[in-house]
Amino acid sequence: MSKSISTEASLFASQIENRRFNTGTLQILESILVAKDVSSLLEIRSALRELLRSQSMAVLVETSVETADVKLRIVEFFVRAFALIGDVESCLALKYEALVLREAIHLKDRDLQVSYEEWLTFGRDSLNNGFYTIAVRGFENALVCIKSHTNVDPGPVAAPVVDTINDIKRLRDIATALVASHSVQTQSAEYLKRKAISVDLKPGLSSTHKKTVASSAFRYGIKKRNIQKLYHSRALDRDVSGT
Repeated sequence: MSKSISTEASLFASQIENRRFNTGTLQILESILVAKDVSSLLEIRSALRELLRSQSMAVLVETSVETADVKLRIVEFFVRAFALIGDVESCLALKYEALVLREAIHLKDRDLQVSYEEWLTFGRDSLNNGFYTIAVRGFENALVCIKSHTNVDPGPVAAPVVDTINDIKRLRDIATALVASHSVQTQSAEYLKRKAISVDLKPGLSSTHKKTVASSAFRYGIKKRNIQKLYHSRALDRDVSGT
């Protein structure tokens, strides 16, 4: 890491530690990420990811007693910071928190009201990046939002709205199926891992013995296959000779 980048990184860390969650701090972060070579960029991103993850958790605990407005400002700062360094997982997790906070305080500030399009975009981003559980939440909230803010009556006027609802439901069902599939795959992997460990721990079955058994089985398989090929060859000879 170059000296200039190291200095800027230290300045950014100082800003975070002093709880200066403003545009100026984000501009420092942007300047750090303008690296001339790939190795430096990867190195600094890794360090910044570790810093931001640890600091964001600490800050969220600290602000648990603050007002929703203060929490929202801080959460949105970290959403932008994680987006800049390319930490998609942390960015989406905090984006969800920001949307929930906006839903909680929008009654006193109508500009903060979350639209169904925002929930839908969040759900799609989560789905495309493999975060299926929060994708389901995003689609569910999009459905609640569109149904509560739109009067859906049967007829041609409501048809586009109905189509949108059906599209959201389809995406939600896809995400739900992927959650279930991922759960089954995880359970299967854990079962196979436990089974492999239990076999390794069986008494009296040393690695040498296991290799000998495997080698014997392999040789027996080859011998059996050669016998089958011999019988097949003799049968062909009889067919050719007409005997």
